[in-house]
Amino acid sequence: MPTPAIEPTEACALALDRADPLAAFRDRFYLPPGIIYLDGNSLGLLSRDAEAALLQTLEDWKGRAIAGWFEGPRPWLGTAREIGALAAGMMGAAPDEVVHTATTTVNIHALMASFYRPEGRRVKILADALNFPTDIYALRGQLRLRGRDPGRDLALVPSVDGRTLDEERIAAMLTEEVALAWLPSVLYRSGQLLDMAFLTARAHERGVLVGFDCSHSAGIVPHELDRWGVDCAAWCSYKYLNGGPGASAFLYVNRRHFDREPLLAGWFGNRPETMFDMALDFEPAPDAGRWQISSPAVLGSSTLRGSLAMIEEAGIEAVRRKSLAMTAYLVALLDEHLAAPPYSFRVGTPREDSRRGGHVAVERDEGAERVCEALIARGVVPDFRPPNVIRLCPSPLYGTFHEIWRTAGHLQAIIDGGEYRPGS
Repeated sequence: MPTPAIEPTEACALALDRADPLAAFRDRFYLPPGIIYLDGNSLGLLSRDAEAALLQTLEDWKGRAIAGWFEGPRPWLGTAREIGALAAGMMGAAPDEVVHTATTTVNIHALMASFYRPEGRRVKILADALNFPTDIYALRGQLRLRGRDPGRDLALVPSVDGRTLDEERIAAMLTEEVALAWLPSVLYRSGQLLDMAFLTARAHERGVLVGFDCSHSAGIVPHELDRWGVDCAAWCSYKYLNGGPGASAFLYVNRRHFDREPLLAGWFGNRPETMFDMALDFEPAPDAGRWQISSPAVLGSSTLRGSLAMIEEAGIEAVRRKSLAMTAYLVALLDEHLAAPPYSFRVGTPREDSRRGGHVAVERDEGAERVCEALIARGVVPDFRPPNVIRLCPSPLYGTFHEIWRTAGHLQAIIDGGEYRPGS
């Protein structure tokens, strides 16, 4: 069935839902009753598939005890590599280039410790002024550990409009003083999707290594990390990958860097065949597993077996198509019904499909935070990013177009009724 054209009407929403090839996945999630959930870019919902995978792990623990590390269909000892391999395909990576371990920030530290090698004039790290704070904290810490001054050696690409970054401007700052660039794939406030292929090519032309934080793109945007030549990357698993609160993260290392020394080494990064020799000399694994610092969080990681299998079943390309249609429909509603006074909502996310991630940044100069609170009181769950951004994220595996239509209606009613005003 052909997909209906995007129009800012309720009839369009209903038609899009009828034609949705991913509609059946909604029934496999636990949906909060009476809630329109538009915060999957912060925490994805629990699926029955993830629950079943967790319960199976509990059964393994119950029945096998410590033998679970070595026995059964999925010995825990290989958890990090097994789940990393499950995520590799949607990221355009080989199975041995991805490992499921630690948290995003820990993985950034682990990667920077190996990839940031100041030498000669190349001493700077290039990042951006709109990056998520944890990335900047980690980069500054790594500079200080090398005796560098973050005020001098951390170069931040500025934003002209406070929302987006210009890839050409980023490229222009890849000078002979830059050793490493670390950038977001999708900007967490505005939802801008950067051109990772372009930036990687420009960095390599100028002798600069490049890595990406893919936390806001993994599971919603297809990646080609190998084909693009990205050097390294990290991403979390609790947003679009629906791994659960605090679930372990992922890191990627291009195989051409498998000979790099993991300076933040840990026992689980040792070559699996010799790790139980208990030698004090570290023998790093021959793949991305060498950057695994500590033992896998077996229970917390098990949910990803179910969640990643669902994304594979749906197909990351199909997920992306529905995500783009959902955000385009939301933008059309905002433009048609909510842009003019007294509503005065603006779209802060790029409108081009190639520049848009999985969420829409809805801006309002007056009372945006209170509008967000009023939405929550009405049973719509978005999130707020200061100073004036309401992030709305319709998730393709469990969201519907009619929910987006209803959300637009709630926004209109909140303004009409003055629910956003103090004391209302």
